[in-house]
Amino acid sequence: MSKSMIRKLAVVIVLLAVFAILAFVLPGQHNLKCGDCDGTGMVDAATCGLCSGSGVGEEPADSQYYSTVLALAPPIIAIVLALVTKEVYSSLFIGVLAGALLYSNFNIIGAVDAIVNDGLIANVGDSWNAGILIFLVLLGIMVALVNAAGGSAAFGRWAQQHVKTRVGAQLATFALGVLIFIDDYFNCLTVGSVMRPVTDGHKISRAKFSYIIDATAAPICMIAPISSWAAAVTSVVGEENGLSYFIRAIPYNFYSLLTIVMVITLAVMKLDYGPMRRHEENAMNGDLFSAGDRAESIDEEVSSKGKVIDLVLPVLALIASCIIGMIYTGGFFDAESGAYMNIATAFANSDASAGLSWGALIAVVATVLYLIARRVITFKTAMDAIPKGFCAMVPAIIILVFAWTLGGITRGMLGADIFVKTAIGGAAETLAAFLPAVIFLIAFGLAFATGTSWGTFGILLPIVITVFAGAGEILIISMSACLAGAVCGDHCSPISDTTIMASAGAQCNHVNHVSTQLPYALTVAGVSTVAYILAGFIQNWIIVLPIAIAMMIGTLFAIKTFTQKK
Repeated sequence: MSKSMIRKLAVVIVLLAVFAILAFVLPGQHNLKCGDCDGTGMVDAATCGLCSGSGVGEEPADSQYYSTVLALAPPIIAIVLALVTKEVYSSLFIGVLAGALLYSNFNIIGAVDAIVNDGLIANVGDSWNAGILIFLVLLGIMVALVNAAGGSAAFGRWAQQHVKTRVGAQLATFALGVLIFIDDYFNCLTVGSVMRPVTDGHKISRAKFSYIIDATAAPICMIAPISSWAAAVTSVVGEENGLSYFIRAIPYNFYSLLTIVMVITLAVMKLDYGPMRRHEENAMNGDLFSAGDRAESIDEEVSSKGKVIDLVLPVLALIASCIIGMIYTGGFFDAESGAYMNIATAFANSDASAGLSWGALIAVVATVLYLIARRVITFKTAMDAIPKGFCAMVPAIIILVFAWTLGGITRGMLGADIFVKTAIGGAAETLAAFLPAVIFLIAFGLAFATGTSWGTFGILLPIVITVFAGAGEILIISMSACLAGAVCGDHCSPISDTTIMASAGAQCNHVNHVSTQLPYALTVAGVSTVAYILAGFIQNWIIVLPIAIAMMIGTLFAIKTFTQKK
């Protein structure tokens, strides 16, 4: 056994030992759910954070670790193990097992039952998750079809002739990511399949490629008024002016805006640092992966008749059909409602999971008919693309299912969200102008640990709105800090579905993507924290945003100077 493997095993053993010791030293408080809000004084219904104060709620929690600090232990274990061992499947499973043991109070049979029934089966059977898995498989089939038709290869040859430099390839990838702002899942997989030949041709590492994809997924969707994210935020706000609040918060969403500045500046300055620098240097020498799994091509035979149009038309059909699918699920074509509603309202009411599945299915069928009519593939080749596309997405599907299970155990079964909610609720009155920065950091931590940005702002936004109701501009700043922190944590977390999708879209080893992206994302997070401190006092985005952009660019110049000297 190599020394490296011994060190990794030692870290795993130490981490699990610390977890076991804490579990028995901190046995919890037998925290109960809303069933305890009975007026006896045992739990205050107004502050338990689990009901509206009526005393009527869910059943008592069985775990003595419910809504304690140990509820955050399972995702932390999974994240640390993934970064140390570079092996994501076992790390996620160990995190799931740790959560199940806490939930069952270390009863082995109960833990297995929690993993299988309450975890894996419940999450795979969830309608939203099932829709995302269907969309993922259909996108894999779409990529296999376009590859088999020779469309990807033709586009790669065209791009190599027209995109002359590595800087141009990075900016072109970024621009396409910005244009596909409707949904982050759709963004990751579409940009990945379209731009992969371009970035490979210019020797851009898969780690850098996946970072650019991830940087134009959730951060862009969070500042797009017409997107599935805007719809989710509007529904959480739950007021008639929810969309107006979202739009007013955009100039204060420093993490999303500074991420845009970050990507452009890195490309123009030709700057890389941290683990990404090694990946980019290796890519220049012909190794696009540096370490980890090499992506296997999902096509065996490529048609020599393929043209650029054989990629462009399927992608345009996919974009159009997904937009139509989303507004359809939002009631845009509902005749019973009388006049057609506007598109923004339809997006606000849409079911992104079902809408994307609708759109992808229509696009796949249309692509099969088009490519067969063009005689670039046969019917048999088209049918062979179905299992190939599915197989190509199996790694992403496995990681997603484990990540959903871990998130479900952490939030729903161990009450990590309640623990964080109570912590921020108690600090709200004492932090005053520093609260936006604190909200940003808390949202970041919760999203990083649980792997969900939607779940994070779903928990924290109602608190922010309640605390700052009628407070004017500080309400908007705090809302934006919550949204930005959720995106930042989602961007950094190895168990985030968007991060997993970015790895799948770039066909990059997942741990490589996380480890190389983390220094970049944390750099933006640090500048954003300072910006939120300033915003808490100045409360004017026209002043604060330019300062934040200047700080971001200045930080990158300082990093470049330091790395050159080193």
